[in-house]
Amino acid sequence: MGNDDWRKLLCPKCHQLKKTCTCKPDEPSHSTVVKVGRETKGRGGKGVTIISDLPLDEKGLTELAAKLKNRLGTGGTVKDGHIEIQGDQRDRIITELEGMGYRAKRAGG
Repeated sequence: MGNDDWRKLLCPKCHQLKKTCTCKPDEPSHSTVVKVGRETKGRGGKGVTIISDLPLDEKGLTELAAKLKNRLGTGGTVKDGHIEIQGDQRDRIITELEGMGYRAKRAGG
């Protein structure tokens, strides 16, 4: 670990280890706009829907991805701080996210 890498292991609110943190997760931030876009790069022409700029940690992203996959009936994953859902599901995802209290916007074309 580098000089400041240990800081990434601490909760920004209570300064405890993230694994043992008992802080309640924040409610969805109404000022943050979640971007929902489509990407095909590196997938053999098959598209995925990318959900980015979510104000959640890795655990929160995983839980949200599981909810979305269940509600949409599709597969997906969490990679590099964003959620990937199989297929072009942009409109359905925006509707679901807005129902959960997020401000969602289409990104790209």
